[in-house]
Amino acid sequence: MTGTPSTAEAARRVLVLTHTGREEARHVALACFKALITHGIVVRVPAQEAVELGLDLSLPEDGFEFAEPDHDLGADCELALVIGGDGTILRAVEVTHASRTPVLGVNLGHVGFLAEAEVEDVESTIDAIVHRRYTAEERLTLDVRVFHGGDEVFRTFALNEASVEKAARERMLEVVVEIDGRPLSRWGCDGVVCATPTGSTAYNFSAGGPVVWPAVEALLMVPISAHALFARPMVVAPTSMLAIEIIAGAAGTGVLWCDGRRAVDLPAGARIEVTRGDDAVRLVRLHEAPFTDRLVAKFGLPVEGWRGASARRRRESS
Repeated sequence: MTGTPSTAEAARRVLVLTHTGREEARHVALACFKALITHGIVVRVPAQEAVELGLDLSLPEDGFEFAEPDHDLGADCELALVIGGDGTILRAVEVTHASRTPVLGVNLGHVGFLAEAEVEDVESTIDAIVHRRYTAEERLTLDVRVFHGGDEVFRTFALNEASVEKAARERMLEVVVEIDGRPLSRWGCDGVVCATPTGSTAYNFSAGGPVVWPAVEALLMVPISAHALFARPMVVAPTSMLAIEIIAGAAGTGVLWCDGRRAVDLPAGARIEVTRGDDAVRLVRLHEAPFTDRLVAKFGLPVEGWRGASARRRRESS
């Protein structure tokens, strides 16, 4: 760490992560730095991002901490403020997973389902942070393990989904899927998505899976372009284990992607096991809004003509 003020031990800290490739995000980040520091909050910034934002790491800067890549970025921070889209938020989830630091997203992307605030809400968002007017909502995660030859060769977690996909466009993936230790079906397919309720509006949604409210505890399995009689999206218990085996001797090989960020090649004979994760991800909420309203706002759903329950009650009483 560099640039740490002498009173840092007693100071409040906020980690700020930015999509530095976007000019608007850089401007918003610098404004957030100034506002947080003005209120006595120490701002922690990854060193590389600090350089990309024009901060000078060689000079001590009051109110800043510059973190090296091997540092636990979320340690001792009350939350992580993320300026970008869902991809940047998923990166924040990855680097703060060990510390379970709550993540607050300011959306500068397209849909931004994981974000709590839009860019025009930055001033009120900073005010909520300063006065601690926020709550942390726990979201179910996935524990993902890959086995080959009986040995565990890879392990990670996912907030949205773990997707097993074919490695080559011209070759179908041959898999057997299993739930709770029992085989369900064999598919020739482009892949299989295992998702959380949080991820139900992401890749799962694009693959034809159901939208599941975040308060519902469940695991989802959705085949992608499967050539099979029974290949429907499935919602199973949160205590279930989902497994996908790539048929040994089949021509196609696969790739496992977790949240679109962490990948590992899957040879024929590989087995992927997905269960509920031990550690939930904490997403910051600034206000209590029904998930229905979020769906309508993020997807731009048409709701003209709705009069609500009060209108029905008036009609029934007249």
